[in-house]
Order: sequence, then C-alpha cells, then structure tokens
Amino acid sequence: MSDKLKVGIIGATGMVGQRFIKILADHPWFEIVAVAASAHSAGKTYAQAVDGRWKLEGTVPDVVSDMVVQDAAQVDKIASQVDFVFSAISLDKADTRALEEAYAKTETPVVSNNSAHRWTPDVPMVIPEINPEHTDVIKYQRERLGTKRGFIAVKPNCSIQSYTPALSAWRQFEPTQVIATTYQAISGAGKTFKDWPEMEGNVIPYIAGEEEKSEREPLKIWGHVDADTKSIVPDEGTVITSQCLRVPVLYGHTAATFVNFAKNPTKQELIDALESYEGEPQRLGLPSAPKQFIQYMTEDDRPQVRLDVNFENGMGVSIGRLREDKIFDWKFVGLSHNTARGAAGGAVECAELLKAQGYITSKNA
Repeated sequence: MSDKLKVGIIGATGMVGQRFIKILADHPWFEIVAVAASAHSAGKTYAQAVDGRWKLEGTVPDVVSDMVVQDAAQVDKIASQVDFVFSAISLDKADTRALEEAYAKTETPVVSNNSAHRWTPDVPMVIPEINPEHTDVIKYQRERLGTKRGFIAVKPNCSIQSYTPALSAWRQFEPTQVIATTYQAISGAGKTFKDWPEMEGNVIPYIAGEEEKSEREPLKIWGHVDADTKSIVPDEGTVITSQCLRVPVLYGHTAATFVNFAKNPTKQELIDALESYEGEPQRLGLPSAPKQFIQYMTEDDRPQVRLDVNFENGMGVSIGRLREDKIFDWKFVGLSHNTARGAAGGAVECAELLKAQGYITSKNA
C-alpha cells in the first residue's frame, strides 16, 4: 500500500487538468486515484477521453491512461475514493462555487485552479512563498461550511505571478502605485496554435475579466486574516492599474511594470531584495518549490520567453530591465510560466504547503 495521499483531479481532461496529471504522475507525496470531468467524458478511459485533445508535450502518462473518467458531478462517489481533490473544472462561476463547496462538505479538501472562490472572504488565495499564513482563515471557513476537515483553497490568477512576486519582495519599500501591462500566452486560454490559428502573428488587446483580477488579486494576497470578521482583509496601501493583452506565445506571461515607492530604495537594494527573497516552500523543502524563487537578469534583452520561461522547471520567476523611470520611480519586466507556476504547478505547491501545515491529511489517519 502506498503511503501517498490519494488525489482526485476534477476537470482532468482540460489543459490545466492535463498539466496536473503531468506534474502528479510521479509526485513523491500525492498519488492520482481518480480523474473526473463532464458527463460527456465519463465512462471512457482517460486516453480515450483526451484522444486528439492532448495538448501537452509527450504522451498521456501511463498512470492515468487506462483510468476510467468519472462524472465530476458524482461528488460522494469521488470523495469516497480520495483524500483531497484538485479542481480545474470549466463551469460558470456559480456552478463552480457550488460544486467545490459540495466536495468540501464531504470533508474533502479542494485546492482549486479556478477563479470562482478567489473573492470568497474566508477562502485563502495563496502564493506559498508570499502569504502562507493566510491558511489560518481555513478554521473560519470550516465553521461556515460546518466541516471538520473539508475546505477550499485557491491559487491566484496566472498573469499576476509575473510581477506580484517582485512587488512582494519589495514590500519593505512600500509600493504605492503600480502600472502592470501583461502580455499573455494563448495556453492561458487553454489553447494551442492548432486550436487557435488566428492568434499566429496577432495580438488581441482584451482578455475578459483579466484586468480586474490583475488589479485586485495582489491586494488580497498582501492582506491579513482578521479574527473579528473571520475573513481575509485586502491591503489598501497599493493602487494597481493594468492592461492585459493576448500575444502569439504558447507558454509564458510577460509583464511590463512601473512602480512608485513611499520609501526611496536604490537599484542595488531592489536587486538584493529579489535575489534573497524566499518563503516557506524553500524553508520546508516542498517538492515543487524552486530553489531560487526569483532570479534577476542583468542582460538588456532578458527575460525572454524562449530562454527563460522554464526557469526552475517553470516554478521560478524571472525579473529584468530594472531601471529608473521619468514618471514613476522604477520600471521592470517580469516573466512567469503560466501553466506551471501560474496554474497547476502553483496549485500543487499550495497543496504541498497545506499538507506540511497539517490541513491536508489522509482520511484514514
């Protein structure tokens, strides 16, 4: 018998679900025992369900190839098989919230890639290196849900990971105003160039809902758990404005960012803060944690998607072109891998943190 925690993947046939499977196929702590999707895919083997739809490099991992896809709506059946689930379902927000809460109420923790619960006040939205203490709010969420073990945790939007880590490393200098323009890969929409040939040689200057997420989500990440309201109270010290563009890149979100500080750091102080920044995942040695969370690149033409998106297996963040600005104090360019750090990889690291903190355990323990 394996002593690994038993994991189900809800929404396993989509692009993020596929990335979960690639990451978890040989994970030291977690073992995939259930894959689920819509009723349309249920009853097929996983290989059959993604035949012609496998979007990632390589082939379907053997560990799930012959596994029968279950109907994600059969909550009790799936919950009985697993210790916790990853959620990558593709439903509208109300249905996503309802389904994820249904799993949590079976005493099955949910670690979600979806945006539906990011603004639920007692749901932690975690980048493990930045705000691991936000999991303290889980005790209040369990009170609301009436659970002892079940809860929901989410990871934030993929594009904010290209600039929020740098701003987090610089919190000591008190960033007050930020402009972030993101250039986002098509895989962020669950697409490849085969699916979306009209993106070749094209730029679309609008991604639905993305600018609101870019402006608001870092503020929740920088917030604090409030015992009186039993919620996470967002930070109010920084104002962010953004524009989000879809560009003809498969993987990698780039951000051109401008920032003002209340204090007056030097360039070397800013670089030192980036390179020395680490968090709980590094201290705990979590399996998915990059050894170097943020790298600073001195070359004028870096970071580049082609050269740098896979830094630390896609779990690290690359920052470059830090320089003084004529209007703002400083400007820089950031790059993160949108389906590794920004999606499934970030959620897996979040689950590792929750296990290390004792929130995710075996149901048989």
